[in-house]
Amino acid sequence: MNLLALAEASPVLLLFLRHFGCSFCRQTISDIAALQDEMQARGVRPVFVHLGTPEIAKAHFDYYGLSDVERVHDPQAQLYQNPVFGLGRERVAGQLLKPAVWAGWLRGTIFKHGIGQIQGDGDQMPGVFFLRGPEIVREHIHKTIADVVDYRELMA
Repeated sequence: MNLLALAEASPVLLLFLRHFGCSFCRQTISDIAALQDEMQARGVRPVFVHLGTPEIAKAHFDYYGLSDVERVHDPQAQLYQNPVFGLGRERVAGQLLKPAVWAGWLRGTIFKHGIGQIQGDGDQMPGVFFLRGPEIVREHIHKTIADVVDYRELMA
């Protein structure tokens, strides 16, 4: 199914990840795994967009118990760069100097989810969009890689 068909079939929480070595991206996957029952009860389908290989993606989603979640492999970042989503790019070094990123690591993200090698484009910024059909109802465009997203609020 393509993304529009998925969004027309049911509301979609569209989650753009940076790369699988990113502890904050792993936190995102873990957070959605924890909300899986609630999302199912609301009829919301999570769909992840990633830059990594399908094999690496499968290993991460399997680890967090989301083996059957919809995934879009976008190695050329075409969806990320689509003006509809407006996800920017920011140099990794610039992100690592931001106090919010250090605070995120100190909150425990790095200890729970580790930190790994950049696998893909470390400069690509993430984002989350709540879709109903072709419409973006709510969105969170990350200012830092460590942004804490209220997924329940986005789906409200």
